[in-house]
Amino acid sequence: MSPRRTGPGPLSHRDESPDRLYTVTGGRTRSGPDTPFDLVTLVVTESEPAPGMQSEHAAILRLCRRPTAVVEVAAELGLPVGITRILLSDLLDTGRISARHPRTPAGGPGGYRLPDPDILEQVLVGLRNL
Repeated sequence: MSPRRTGPGPLSHRDESPDRLYTVTGGRTRSGPDTPFDLVTLVVTESEPAPGMQSEHAAILRLCRRPTAVVEVAAELGLPVGITRILLSDLLDTGRISARHPRTPAGGPGGYRLPDPDILEQVLVGLRNL
């Protein structure tokens, strides 16, 4: 059976073997203690992909031309959120993306609350299982 496509983006399921993920992140297991990325952080591209750039980095830059949540980036790339955070940190460090948190008033008249990050993680897992 051939891989399915979910649209114009990457394949809907990719090789998540430890060897591949190790290669994608250059052996890193964490994005750093001061990185601003949680599941709902909005990421926006600040530059176009450069020739010779790692394919995952280039895919992120193409995907985030409009503000895109970290959880959406991970789902589109077919990568775990932790790996996606490492890749996003690389791009943030080089100034190729910017990141910001959505405004989060603490509920009240006209306020809103973000979904629980655990629920978003469960949604991501469910989408991957489709």
